Amino acid sequence: MTCIGNTGELPKELDDAITKNDLVVAAVLSGNRNFEGRVHPNTRANYLASPPLVVAYCLAGRCDINFETEPIGVSTDGTPVFLHEIWPTREEVEAVVHEFVKPELFKEFYSTTMTRNERWNTLQAPKGEVFEWTENSTYIHLPPFFTGITQDVPAVEEVKDAHCLALFGDSITTDHISPAGNISKSSVAAKWLVSKGVEQKLFNSYGARRGNDLVMARGTFANTRIVNKMVDKVGPITKHVPSGEVLTIYDAAEKYMQAGHQLILIAGKEYGSGSSRDWAAKGPKLQGVKAVIAESYERIHRSNLLGMGILPLEFIAGESASSHELTGMETFTIDKGTELTVN
Repeated sequence: MTCIGNTGELPKELDDAITKNDLVVAAVLSGNRNFEGRVHPNTRANYLASPPLVVAYCLAGRCDINFETEPIGVSTDGTPVFLHEIWPTREEVEAVVHEFVKPELFKEFYSTTMTRNERWNTLQAPKGEVFEWTENSTYIHLPPFFTGITQDVPAVEEVKDAHCLALFGDSITTDHISPAGNISKSSVAAKWLVSKGVEQKLFNSYGARRGNDLVMARGTFANTRIVNKMVDKVGPITKHVPSGEVLTIYDAAEKYMQAGHQLILIAGKEYGSGSSRDWAAKGPKLQGVKAVIAESYERIHRSNLLGMGILPLEFIAGESASSHELTGMETFTIDKGTELTVN
């Protein structure tokens, strides 16, 4: 039982076979999201099932089984065993729960919450009312969101001659924008962690490292299955328009910001669907994105974009990037009256 992305690495032979042959492999999980790459960057097809069914698929060893007509396995005497033969009845489940799940279990466990974890209790921690930030921490880092902030509302900034960082299609989820699962060993975030002396086995997940903006900025649009129409390959890459170079989305964003270029994103329908993840708005902000132009938005994500100062614009009903023949190679200007000019 693990949380998103913490299922560990696949055996090297499997990992190599999937990557080399561009295979579509599946996972079965009892979570609440089955987005691409969440269980593992190399599992494209993820199916939701009840916990007992997850165990059943594990016993079968494959996902393309028909439990009604195919045996889940074979007994020691060679007899085929079907799922319905080992599936417990409701009465059997209730009997086990009644026998073993008792109030004493919870009372005993929670009565020692503050004392039983010796390693946690012996950690040396500074005291005081204000947290002492450590610049070298790869888990918790002082984010730049409040730097220079004042009580005065700043003037609305014009978006002028902005480049398109990425051109997406429909159903770009918050998992595509800000992955919460396994940190791929080939990702920009992984390379940064290695530069800080973190071994691959200690990468953990984006969800666990969401307290570090330096990791999360590099993890933005880092989903290995994301499709950016500006390039002809699946993955977290884009075309840096001024130079024509194909770079990771993070590296391209850094190059744009260093040159003083503003950025926008273009998307299709339901941009930002899925978990209402704050980093799906914070990450693009750190990458220099000033506006998103989409056909429609998930409501909470649209609010999160506004909260981070990113302008969410919508195409007029019936129009899209395709209808306007946008390729992402154009420049975009949005004046203070939100009139959009494309060149």
